[in-house]
Amino acid sequence: MLGNLSGWHLLIIVAIVLLLFGATRLPALARSVGQSARIFRSEVKTMRAEDDDAAAPADEAAAKAPQQS
Repeated sequence: MLGNLSGWHLLIIVAIVLLLFGATRLPALARSVGQSARIFRSEVKTMRAEDDDAAAPADEAAAKAPQQS
């Protein structure tokens, strides 16, 4: 979909964004997007760590349990 965008298309998109938001609001907008991305990454990392912590006791209990045949 975006593969057939040329340099002119990107230039027009940038010009439209500048007209809509204005040059003074763009740095604040970029800062806000960056901060949101950082928060999202840290939350994903925390959730993965919590999942690993919750899975570790179950794995240890399964390893200690005697094998039944």
